[in-house]
Amino acid sequence: MTTTVNSIHNFNAGPSILPKQVFEEASHAILDFNNTGLSILEIGHRTPLFEPVMGEAIDLVKELMQLDTDHEVLFLHGGATTQFMQVPMNLLNENEVAAYTETGTWALKAIKEAKLFGHVEIVGSTKDTNYTTLPKDISVTPTAAYLHITTNETIAGTQWHTLPYKCGVPIVADMSSDILSRTLDFNKFDIIYAGAQKNMGAAGVNLVVVNKNVLGKVKRAIPSILDYRNHIKEHSMMNTPPVFAVYVAMLTLRWLKSKGGIAGIEKVNDAKAKLFYDTLDSLPVFKGPVAKEDRSKMNAVFVMNDPSLEKEFSDLCKREGMIGIKGHRSVGGFRVSMYNALPLQSVQALTDLMKEFANRKG
Repeated sequence: MTTTVNSIHNFNAGPSILPKQVFEEASHAILDFNNTGLSILEIGHRTPLFEPVMGEAIDLVKELMQLDTDHEVLFLHGGATTQFMQVPMNLLNENEVAAYTETGTWALKAIKEAKLFGHVEIVGSTKDTNYTTLPKDISVTPTAAYLHITTNETIAGTQWHTLPYKCGVPIVADMSSDILSRTLDFNKFDIIYAGAQKNMGAAGVNLVVVNKNVLGKVKRAIPSILDYRNHIKEHSMMNTPPVFAVYVAMLTLRWLKSKGGIAGIEKVNDAKAKLFYDTLDSLPVFKGPVAKEDRSKMNAVFVMNDPSLEKEFSDLCKREGMIGIKGHRSVGGFRVSMYNALPLQSVQALTDLMKEFANRKG
């Protein structure tokens, strides 16, 4: 291999790789934000210094996702985990049913929280395949409050490539690990939520896109801080927002726009995924457990056909600067996260290493 000591390839699942120029701009802002003599870490959120940052971040999301006027953009605390309960709290009455797909760890977490607020109907499950596939036939009760899907299961390595737009009820999507990575009709979703720390920025802020027409229909009293309507009214400033995380998200959104937006980055993501999976399928020493039609372009999982070789391959990756390829502790094996900021060259370096290892093992 030609990898040098300084060549680090970051395949972490999250917090994950960000564009170098975002690091550079953000690090400068920590010392001196916009030549004010103040750090981005110490400026007031309700000041002319920060309000344009929040405004630009919101506007960039609307532009990149081509959202209509019914959809509002929020930057909130709590990550996707808070949204597991905030969604049903705002949309699901106690006597109503919400439809959920059961496709892996993150879908299961969302289901658990929704059951606290109403009835949950599992309309598609791949538990019997150990979540290596996605449901193909979904039938949703027309009276369901909404359908919830996890568009990309970060741990299982699956991704919805055909989305259930015609399910007949509002659609809620956890897009934490594939947000802004591919072109979709985002206006067909009624709520989209995503932790920023994979494709949008640093940990600490959560993007929520909500169709305001689905709000205000539950009978329960909603705590003020958990009511989407209050955050819309206050432009994500109901309480002190995570200022630095929002700033990093804004810089990352600027970078994405400069790369041709979602359509531009999708081409790069497709090339990375094709290179990796073509290599994986060509080397018998490795095995991809996920059904080919359901493979994630963001999080590729694989194992060794001979488990005794796992440590040797893992040690080789460490020596060659391949960071974060260990599989999630709940499933083992390996995981390669190929988020927006990961360059094609990093995937090329990894696939070259995989070929070298396979050749060595005969």
